[in-house]
Amino acid sequence: MYSKKKTKNGIDVVVSSMPQMNSVSMGIWIGVGGRYESKEESGISHYVEHLLFKGTHKRSTKQLKEAIEGIGGVFNGFTSDEVTCYMVKVPEKYTKLGIDVLSDMVINPKFDPIDLEKEKQVICEEIKMYRDQPAEYVMEVLGSIMWPDNPLGRALTGTLSTVKGFKKEQILKFKESNYHSGNMGFFVVGKTEMDDIFDSVESSFENIQKENKATFVTPKIKQKEPKLKVSKGETNQTHISFGFPMMEQNKKIRFAIKLMNVILGGNMSSRLFEELREKYGLCYDISSSYKRHSDVGEIVIHSGVDTKKTFRSVVAVLDELKKIRDIGVTEDELVRAKEYAKGQMLLSLESTSNRMLWLGDRLMVHKEIPEIADLIKDIDGVTSEDIKTACEDIFRRDRVNLALVGDIKTKERDIIRKELGKL
Repeated sequence: MYSKKKTKNGIDVVVSSMPQMNSVSMGIWIGVGGRYESKEESGISHYVEHLLFKGTHKRSTKQLKEAIEGIGGVFNGFTSDEVTCYMVKVPEKYTKLGIDVLSDMVINPKFDPIDLEKEKQVICEEIKMYRDQPAEYVMEVLGSIMWPDNPLGRALTGTLSTVKGFKKEQILKFKESNYHSGNMGFFVVGKTEMDDIFDSVESSFENIQKENKATFVTPKIKQKEPKLKVSKGETNQTHISFGFPMMEQNKKIRFAIKLMNVILGGNMSSRLFEELREKYGLCYDISSSYKRHSDVGEIVIHSGVDTKKTFRSVVAVLDELKKIRDIGVTEDELVRAKEYAKGQMLLSLESTSNRMLWLGDRLMVHKEIPEIADLIKDIDGVTSEDIKTACEDIFRRDRVNLALVGDIKTKERDIIRKELGKL
């Protein structure tokens, strides 16, 4: 599925050839994100990501965008808890141009003082935008109680205060400390081969030196009782978000959690969707997700509901959690979940950009790229007992966190808190 080589200065180069495609998707991944930031630095990884799109010593902001979009390509980037990625998707004949643009951004950013101040304003508007979107903001509220006193509980964008306070010297020091060859991976997927890529990548990044990689602190789960946090918002709905933190699990339990999540709220035929939307009409949409970090994980359930039906909706979710924990799943549900998980994975990997993102995440976050055949075997090996064991460990009263954004009265908060204690 892929080949892997390391440059002389330590950059991992991973190439997955898809000769039937006309495109090439590539990304330069940096092993730094929100988890590496102090409270005072909150948002700096995201800020640096923005700044690298603001021009280099060779290309202006406009020239960077035109270099890729002018040949029909796609240009993007993102910051997560543990990585930052800059990526392009281009027609195959422009592969070397894509490498040149990405290396230029990472090696030669201009960091013009005017751009530094202007981009602070842009990010502050981004922060305000998320605050005005209750479906987004409720996740921030949830993170603050699920991962207290840890970067995982903070917004990746930072706060208005931290962003406004960033200085150029601080930015330069942060980039220099983290954007080095021992902390980078270059991933390429599409109509190409390793022989066509490696020399270009090695020469483009040859002057970047290897330094010691920064570390972050794994949070301890000290929770002993249910947590509820309500943020009053002028909304037409109440947004509810349950969160269940978990420590790193063995492989068997991880795959059990993945399949349990499919059955619980992973698609439109899931239990939560069937019960809350189809049966009771409590919401337009409800879903659950399983997010796996390198050392911890979390299950998150989210929905927007009529404020008058908040309590009823919370109880309906808790009822489903009790059922899947205490009764388990049926063999029919398990078979469908396995086929869904395998099908979604295989369909996603047909895309050059999705495959590049998958490879980057696997190596840069989880430090391994498994074979697809092994993943299918692991999925097929999950039993209903594995799922029940996982649910019993996760869905407990001393693990449940609930964030609400909406106009919730004090009396209703109290009865919701009592219901959480019954899980």
